[in-house]
Amino acid sequence: MDEQQIKNYFQGLELPHKLLPLLRFDQQQAGGDYFSQGFELAIDADKHGLRSYSEEVNFLEALYEFASADGTGSSYCFWLKDGNKNLQHAPVVVFGSEGGYHVVARNFDELLQLLSYDCEAMVDWDDVSYYKDPDDTASAASAAFHRWLQQYDIALIDDGDALVAKAQATYQQPFYQWMAQFYQT
Repeated sequence: MDEQQIKNYFQGLELPHKLLPLLRFDQQQAGGDYFSQGFELAIDADKHGLRSYSEEVNFLEALYEFASADGTGSSYCFWLKDGNKNLQHAPVVVFGSEGGYHVVARNFDELLQLLSYDCEAMVDWDDVSYYKDPDDTASAASAAFHRWLQQYDIALIDDGDALVAKAQATYQQPFYQWMAQFYQT
């Protein structure tokens, strides 16, 4: 994926200020190594995964996948709540490869904080969690990513679930209500 593909995919939307710099970091400094477990920038312009929930245009136009959340096909999406066109302020949601959809961050900067935890999302129908065993090994480019975050004054976190809980307190119920228009569990 390159910058032009991202710009084409998000055409007409204001990109988060740190999205293209994150892509450059991933390509130039991380060198293809993971900087956060399970995370990889990726777009699915055809929205195949999302189409398993709904084919309705209003649904597909309000969600933009931009990264994998784990090694099994779960994905992070921007949710264009209430017609928002500025992705800097769009909540970030995760769709699980085996089902389930949940808010994980109030905006892109919070997602970057969540990624600093260096833990793969565990998504099921009822919940999303970020559990990290104390013996887990850090991703190969995790330290470089932490240094990269410092230039933007983004604080590292030591509890992914606490950050997700804050985001869900704000957006989970509205997201579930919005999803109910398109998908019934």
